[in-house]
Amino acid sequence: MSIKAHALRHSTRPMLLAGALFALAGCASVTPINQLLNDPSRYDGKTVRVQGTVKGAVGGLGVGAYEIKDNTGSLTVVSDKGDPPRSGANIGVKGKFQALLSLGFKSLAVLREESRFNP
Repeated sequence: MSIKAHALRHSTRPMLLAGALFALAGCASVTPINQLLNDPSRYDGKTVRVQGTVKGAVGGLGVGAYEIKDNTGSLTVVSDKGDPPRSGANIGVKGKFQALLSLGFKSLAVLREESRFNP
């Protein structure tokens, strides 16, 4: 093996590793809704991903709100990115979690939608 080929081979390994780490970082995990609601101060202002079934939606003209429910709880999603999805749709949502009010045993919070994805 020539010196050039050997140097090229060793220089591509770190690039491949960096690419793999970058791809994995893009595959952020989905957070269960009850985890958000049980510890709202931990997630307040942070971007999270949730997925579940749409249980109700209102809106039009590119804005709206809907409730998304997983097997752990439900959360209101507000959006100015487009009309809300139809009730019964199974979707994933990436957005900024906002804890609005916490009354000991009950938390009021919303997710400000940044994007939707297929689960």
